Amino acid sequence: MAGPDELSEEERMAAEWAALADEGGGGDGFGDVGGGGATRVLNQDEIDSLLGFDKDGSGDGDNTGVMALVNSALVNYERLPMLEVVFDRLVRMMSTSLRNFTSDNVEVSLDQISSVRFGDYLNSIPLPAMLAVFKAEEWDNYGLMVIDSALIYSIVDVLLGGRRGTAAMRIEGRPYTTIERNLVERMVHVVLSDLSAAFDPLSPVTFRFDRLETNPRFATIARQANAAVLVKLRIDMEDRGGRLELLIPYATLEPVRELLLQMFMGEKFGRDSIWETHLASELWNTDIHLSAVLDEITVPLHDVLNWRIGSRVLLNVAPEDQIELRCGDVPMFLGRMGRKGGNIAVRIERETPPPEATP
Repeated sequence: MAGPDELSEEERMAAEWAALADEGGGGDGFGDVGGGGATRVLNQDEIDSLLGFDKDGSGDGDNTGVMALVNSALVNYERLPMLEVVFDRLVRMMSTSLRNFTSDNVEVSLDQISSVRFGDYLNSIPLPAMLAVFKAEEWDNYGLMVIDSALIYSIVDVLLGGRRGTAAMRIEGRPYTTIERNLVERMVHVVLSDLSAAFDPLSPVTFRFDRLETNPRFATIARQANAAVLVKLRIDMEDRGGRLELLIPYATLEPVRELLLQMFMGEKFGRDSIWETHLASELWNTDIHLSAVLDEITVPLHDVLNWRIGSRVLLNVAPEDQIELRCGDVPMFLGRMGRKGGNIAVRIERETPPPEATP
C-alpha cells in the first residue's frame, strides 16, 4: 500500500480543493467557490421579480423579466393604425343596423383593441357562449366572433317580444335551443355585413358566415401561439345587453397589411404628385436618337472578314418599301425613304404595331 508521501496527483489536488473550501466557507449564506466570487441564494420574491410575476404569482403586473421575453413575440396592434378607423366605422354602422334589426334603442361602444395569443384567448372565453366562425373570402382565411350569454339572452328576449325595462331571464346549465341559435345566427349575419362595409373603403372583402359553435375547441381557426387582434364591443339595449368580441388573426389581415399601415385613408407613402407632373411634362422635351433601318440580312462571318473597301452589300428592299425607325432596340414608326433638299429623309406614315404578348 502507498504511504502518505506516495499519494497520486489526483488525490493531492482533491485534498487541496477541500482545504480551500473549508477555509472560505461561511454561515451567512455566502461561500467562496475556488477562491473566486461569492454566490448568493435568491429568495422567493427575487425569483418572482426575475420571472416577472406579481406578489400573488399571477404575472399580470409590469411586463418585466422572463415574461417580457416570452411576450415580446406578440405584435402590437398599433402597428396597424387603420384598424382603429375600420372598427370606429363598424361601431357606427352596427348601431344603425342593430336598431333596425331589433326595433329597439341599441347603443354600441368600442371597449378595447388589443393583441393576444389565439390559444390564450380561447382558454379565457367565459362559458356558456356562442362562437361564430366566419371566412374572409378575398383573403382566404378565417376570423372568430364570440357572443357572451348575456347578449344571447338579451337578443332572444328582444326578438321574441320581451317587455322593455326588464332584464333578460337567464337559464344556465342547459344547451342553447334551435330557436336561440337561429336568432343569434341572424344577428351574426347583420354584424358580418357591417364588418364587410367597414373594410370596403380600404379593401373590398366579403365576410361569410361559416358555422356556429358552443365549444371553443371546435372553433380553432389558427395555431395556439399565433397572434391575433381582439376587438371588444359592448352592446346595450336599455337595461339589457352584453358583449360581442371579434378575434381576427394577423395571418388573416396579412393580404391588406400594407393598407393597414397607413396613418390615414389614402396615404401615398411619400409620393409627390407635383414632382410626377413635372417629370411627365419634361419627358416630352427629351432628345432621343432614332435609327432608320433599311433592311436586316444574315451574312456568314467568313464573308464579313473578306469585306474590303469597295465591297457591295445587296439589301432585299425596293425604293417604295417601308423602312423602320427605331429608338435603341424599340421599333417606333414605319415610313418611306425619300429626299428633301440635299438630305435623305424619311416620311413617317404610321406607328409600329405593338408586339403580340407571349402566352
